[in-house]
Amino acid sequence: MENEVKLTKLAKCAGCGAKVGAGVLAQLLDGIKVHSDPNLLVGFDKSDDASVYRVSDELALVQTVDFFPPIADDPYLFGQIAATNALSDVYAMGGEPKLALNLMCVPKDMPGEAVHQMLRGGYDKVYEAGCLITGGHSIFDDEPKYGLAVTGFVHPDRVLTNSGAQAGDVLLLTKPLGIGVLSTAHKGELASPEGIELACRLMTTLNKSARDSMVRYRVHACTDVTGFALMGHLLEMAQGSDMQAVVHVDQVDMIPEALELAKMGVLPEGMYRNRTFAQSSVDMGDTPLYKQDVLFDPQTAGGLLIAVDRDDADALLRDLTGNVPSAQRIGEIQPYEGGARILLR
Repeated sequence: MENEVKLTKLAKCAGCGAKVGAGVLAQLLDGIKVHSDPNLLVGFDKSDDASVYRVSDELALVQTVDFFPPIADDPYLFGQIAATNALSDVYAMGGEPKLALNLMCVPKDMPGEAVHQMLRGGYDKVYEAGCLITGGHSIFDDEPKYGLAVTGFVHPDRVLTNSGAQAGDVLLLTKPLGIGVLSTAHKGELASPEGIELACRLMTTLNKSARDSMVRYRVHACTDVTGFALMGHLLEMAQGSDMQAVVHVDQVDMIPEALELAKMGVLPEGMYRNRTFAQSSVDMGDTPLYKQDVLFDPQTAGGLLIAVDRDDADALLRDLTGNVPSAQRIGEIQPYEGGARILLR
């Protein structure tokens, strides 16, 4: 059949595991002058999920872009995953996605039906989000890649960033960890059909319900857990907020099959980049190595990491339960008094 193409065989890396490491990215951006504008509420200098620009007293634009190589062989599924991942940054800022542009790279000999299905997957997921695809750009490349540039709306006074966490805040997470490990195992034909199905279901679940719940409560900071893993994204939150985070490892939902694979050493390359970036700022405590590895595992279309006022934490957790893949209370924020930014307990 013309459309029978295994996309993951055409790429050297997959999904958010292809992301440039946070440490390398910081070096690449170092020294680039940031121009000021009073209406630019969040820019690239903040290491946040998206930029935010105030248009009026009632409206700000949230803008983000995300694309990557295939993490699934099925073109339609890959399109869904890439779109879910790109839309997530808008949700993490407390915004609602409104407009999107396709970004696509395809080999010249890629079957036309496969390209069509990839685009259809993206369109279907974007429309599920209540967003519109209004155009895009495509080029030829040896490896296929797909994603979106997304614009969302948010009230300027209700923007959520990764740098607003306050002492006493409770940390909530909305999806389990281990997607990167399962995706790596899938490429090596080591993952079970059930593990693959779970990973695909998680990667195509929008963070819309999580966003819709959290904006009703006193949330002080939010980010989505993607390529830099829970540890990398939490470190950015702790540093940006000048706070310290405590993570209760046994309360973090880790996919059992991913834990078993991690014990076997089946780990994505991105895990090692994430560990290199963040481990000097993490007090590992007595956490076993394989659980550490999952905490550094790059997630594709992962869940929202939310720092919520402790007086609202129980209510938000109840609201999330049943509406997101895995509602978890994983830790808390406390004042920073030196030493590691993240304590694993």
